[in-house]
Amino acid sequence: MTKADRPSFRPNRRQTLGLMALGSAGIVMPGLLGRDRALAAPPAAPTGQLVVAFSQEPTVFNPHLLHIEVDEGIHFSVFDPLFGVDPEGKFYPGLAAEVPSVENGGISADGLTWKVKLRDGVKWHDGKPFTAEDVKFTLELLVDPNFRSWRRAGHDLVRELTVVSPTEITWKMEKPYAPYPSVLASTFIVPKHAFDGVADKNTAPFNNAPIGTGPFKWESRTAGDNIQLAANKDYFGDGPYLERLIYKYIPDLNVLYTQFKSGDIDVTGLQWITPDHYEEAKTLPGTEISLVPGSTVESFSLNMGRPQFQDLAVRQALYSAIDKQSIIDALYYGLPTPTESYTPQQSFYFNPDLPKHEYSIDKAKALLDEAGWKPGAGGIREKDGVRLSFTNSTTAGNHIREQVQQFLQQSFQEIGVEMKISNLPPAVMWGDYWMQSQFDSVVVGIDFLTGPDPDVSDYLASASTNAKGGSGQNNWQYASPEVDRLLAEGGKSFVPEERKASYLRIQEIVRHDLPLLPLFQYTTVRGRKAGVTGFLPNVNTRIDTWNVGSWYRAA
Repeated sequence: MTKADRPSFRPNRRQTLGLMALGSAGIVMPGLLGRDRALAAPPAAPTGQLVVAFSQEPTVFNPHLLHIEVDEGIHFSVFDPLFGVDPEGKFYPGLAAEVPSVENGGISADGLTWKVKLRDGVKWHDGKPFTAEDVKFTLELLVDPNFRSWRRAGHDLVRELTVVSPTEITWKMEKPYAPYPSVLASTFIVPKHAFDGVADKNTAPFNNAPIGTGPFKWESRTAGDNIQLAANKDYFGDGPYLERLIYKYIPDLNVLYTQFKSGDIDVTGLQWITPDHYEEAKTLPGTEISLVPGSTVESFSLNMGRPQFQDLAVRQALYSAIDKQSIIDALYYGLPTPTESYTPQQSFYFNPDLPKHEYSIDKAKALLDEAGWKPGAGGIREKDGVRLSFTNSTTAGNHIREQVQQFLQQSFQEIGVEMKISNLPPAVMWGDYWMQSQFDSVVVGIDFLTGPDPDVSDYLASASTNAKGGSGQNNWQYASPEVDRLLAEGGKSFVPEERKASYLRIQEIVRHDLPLLPLFQYTTVRGRKAGVTGFLPNVNTRIDTWNVGSWYRAA
């Protein structure tokens, strides 16, 4: 079978055009096709290179170790899942020959029996064949108790993994779990043979020189500066159309914008163009600028393991003391949308009826007074030997977040709370400091949902707390028996209308408990050079490069 005959993985050019024309999942995508410019045909063979800038440095290259969004920029380039999810929330086949469903016999009507047919003829970057053994190995790795897995939720329900043939695998689920298709869509398959004979998979050589099936091969890394990938000319799907892809690390967002303005970078990746540069960016010649609502929610997040934050009245007072609208208007130029939930407002499962935030210094003071937090040394409130003093951290070099911190610091001081700013380089900030709950509080943006699925077990289930021996990203150390129960309940049904009540209620509980103080949902300013084609925002993935194999530079 020739490459032209192969079924595509990531949306092909015609599908991409359709998605751009329609928009979806509440996304508004002005200017994605440029200024009335027709979409040029991709090259017949990989050619040229693109430089994509990230404000955070990708450092975790095994997609199953604890990682953050920026690392997925590399994962999507190098690896493939069994199937992916497009901007409309629809699944499309990847390493699987077809997306398993009840209709095609891939999933039993009760959701317990799975049968996945795999593509034949796919090769790993080192030339070895991809088979069902690799899928089995990957799913087992994720629940290996000796492996620092980034996600066990869902995978821990898999039983009786059976390799039927090199191109077919089956398994049973311990119980029905509706989020599992979305979990699998964010589960990249890794090669079993790369771990043969490795005693500790957490430190395998593979983790620093990954081997995938994806559109690009690992080429080199200059720590603190860039990662270079080369075209996988044996890729089974559409593309790649670029000969080389360079991910450049630029921690200072002003510098990132300056280099985009000067033409040194082709695409502004994660953290994009900050709102204060938007008006000028729109006027830059030879560029394409888009406003894209994202699924990321910015929050002031608290470590519930700290004694300062275990009193609900303290969390309520801090939220009341935040002038959210002024932050949005003055620092973010009015672009983001204020929110009370971690769920994107475009989601079917979004709860629009949560209590609205009220900025009131007087209310904040009254809450602390009533709860017995009295002014002590230096005017800082204290109770039972605990002072209302804590550090707040975020990515060093994110100048707008740093301004937000200063704004909050002054507001909290008015109510007798001391907030000390302690920012860190991204690799440190989002490493164990964040993942192992070593922080007091952070300003952070998070995509909580797994694709279009509303399940947030990875973030809000008590069993997902790494600092307590769990596996996930519940770095707030938040624990609510009712939330745990509702997450289990919501995962049982495959009917959205039946599931919705559970997730609406979870949002109510989290809004009441305030382990995170929600600020706003992102509206991002995306920039790329004119002629960079194939770029397509996807609210169901955590990073723009989900379809980077389809990108090219139009002649």
